[in-house]
Amino acid sequence: MTKQIWLNLPVKNIAKAKDFFWKIGFSFNEQHDTPSSTCMVVGEGHFVVMLFEEMLFSSFSQNALTDTKSSSEVLISIDAESREEVDELAKKVTEAGGTVFAQPEESQGWMYGCGFADLDGHRWNVLFMDFSKLS
Repeated sequence: MTKQIWLNLPVKNIAKAKDFFWKIGFSFNEQHDTPSSTCMVVGEGHFVVMLFEEMLFSSFSQNALTDTKSSSEVLISIDAESREEVDELAKKVTEAGGTVFAQPEESQGWMYGCGFADLDGHRWNVLFMDFSKLS
């Protein structure tokens, strides 16, 4: 049976994408780096997000890339440990050149989060969930 799952994302420039994600707090398993790909590690569960330059990604996906300026294929959600962590990540995203498309705010009385786009337009959602307020 399946033991792992990872996400593959196309990027225009590996070095710039890696720098962006490094600045906002993600880490990398550099053993898997190549000139056209890198292995980003997310969270305590070490979820792998492989970043591939667009040409390489297209070669194995055998499909056209989504234009992230006009459409989304996926919303990648990550958790935060506090409201302050959400705010800090939104600040880091802006400083690193990304776009916060949904400012940090409360939702449904028990969640606090924001939405951001990375340098290649992939959309991310970061949430702090206070389950004690869930009714």
